[in-house]
Amino acid sequence: MFAPTSRYANLPVAQLVVLDPDGRPRTIRYVARRFVPRDTGTAALVVHRVVQGERLDNVTARYLGDPTQFWRICDVNRAMRPEELVEVPGRELTIALPDLSRP
Repeated sequence: MFAPTSRYANLPVAQLVVLDPDGRPRTIRYVARRFVPRDTGTAALVVHRVVQGERLDNVTARYLGDPTQFWRICDVNRAMRPEELVEVPGRELTIALPDLSRP
């Protein structure tokens, strides 16, 4: 369902059965909630200082080579909203090597 490098790759798929307005059952499948890990088990690579107007996808591409892996920087920096990481110029972001044993 998700690419192996997706943050959702190994999450279980759950289902919920609901009734349509006419009373027929309908199954809704969804991915279980993902919690930001307390310890990402990664080695710090560098500290990056955010500059005005910087975008997280560009930072991620620069250090990890793939802008879609921005969520790894979010996890290491314990951010729930990716945009919060680049809102304030001068903020220091920890950039870590990805733990390739995890998605």
